This record gives sequence, C-alpha cells and structure tokens, in this order.
Amino acid sequence: MATRLTRKNEAAPLPSQHKPAEARFRLQVDGQTKATYATLEAAEAAGLVIKKRHPIVHVAVHDHLEHLDRIIQAPEV
Repeated sequence: MATRLTRKNEAAPLPSQHKPAEARFRLQVDGQTKATYATLEAAEAAGLVIKKRHPIVHVAVHDHLEHLDRIIQAPEV
C-alpha cells in the first residue's frame, strides 16, 4: 500500500473531483458538462452538432460568470 509522505505540520491536500473551469462557457448534455469553450459561438456550434445528431437529449450552454443557460433547439427542417 502506498503512503503519502508529508511534514508533520503540513496537511496533505485532499484530492478533489471538481476541477476549475478552463473557460467561461460550459456545454451541458442532459445536465452533465461535456466541454468548456472560451466563446459562446463555439459552444453553441458544438451544441448544435450534438442536437442535430441526438434531437431527444437536452443540450444547453451555461455561462458560469453570468449564471445564465441557453438551451439549444433542434433546427427546423
């Protein structure tokens, strides 16, 4: 069994499942974050590709700075 060596006065950092977002816009499919993008246009374009392939899933772009969600709708045929 592996052990972590630390100094006695120094607490070992706890592993975290949550990673800080690399970019402002998060592409979410059925409530799960799949990717992050620097621009809204790039996130919407990627979301539209997913929505065209899988029209039944819920696809949204979340702006984590403004706390806004934009739902991606399937294009009309």
